Amino acid sequence: MKIQKQNISVESKSQIEFIDITHNVEEILAGSGIRNGQIMVFSPHTTCGVAINQDESLLVQDFQRMLYRLVPIDERYSHDLFELKSGKSTSDGRSNGHSHCKNLIVGVSEVVPVEEGRMLLGPRQNIFLVELDGARKRDIIVQVMGE
Repeated sequence: MKIQKQNISVESKSQIEFIDITHNVEEILAGSGIRNGQIMVFSPHTTCGVAINQDESLLVQDFQRMLYRLVPIDERYSHDLFELKSGKSTSDGRSNGHSHCKNLIVGVSEVVPVEEGRMLLGPRQNIFLVELDGARKRDIIVQVMGE
C-alpha cells in the first residue's frame, strides 16, 4: 500500500464560509498515482471543518443560516471568559466559543473511496473547507492511501 500526504492552503474571507476544495483534492489524487483506495481530507483546526455537500449558492446560504441559528454568536460561551482561565490556556485571545461549538457539528474530516483514479463522489457532491472563525489562513491535510 502506498500513502501520500499533501496540504491545501486557503485563506477565508468571512466569519462562516464554505470554500469548495474539490478541484484541489482531485489534483492531489491525480499527482499521487494511486488508482484504488481512499482519500482523507482533514482539518487540523478546532474552528474549521470539512464537509461534503452540494455547491449551490442558495443551499450554501441555508447552511450558513443553519449554523448561525444552531450556535448563535451572541450566546454566552464559557470559552470566551478569558479572565477565568488558568495560566495553561492556549487561546489566541479570540472570543470564538461559538466557532468551536459549530466545529463539533460540522466535523473535521471526510473519507472518500477512490476507484480507477477517481473519487467516488456523487454527481452533486463537493468537498468543502468550512470556515467557522474567519477570516483566516487555513491548511487542510489530504492523505491518499491505496495501490
